[in-house]
Amino acid sequence: LTDVYSSSPALGRYFRSAQVVYFSNESSTVFYQLEFSVPPSTEGFLENTMNPDFIRNVLRQNIYDED
Repeated sequence: LTDVYSSSPALGRYFRSAQVVYFSNESSTVFYQLEFSVPPSTEGFLENTMNPDFIRNVLRQNIYDED
């Protein structure tokens, strides 16, 4: 995750860290926490760039690009 988000053109400059919060071998489930450093409130920044769907889609696109 660190490589994915730190090299992202959209999120790389804001990305600070990724940390596994929970991991289960049994169910192949991983919960992780992403940390971003965001600039002072900018019109629409949090609603658009830091939108959870947008952040998920950056990871999803990276997975698709590797296939």
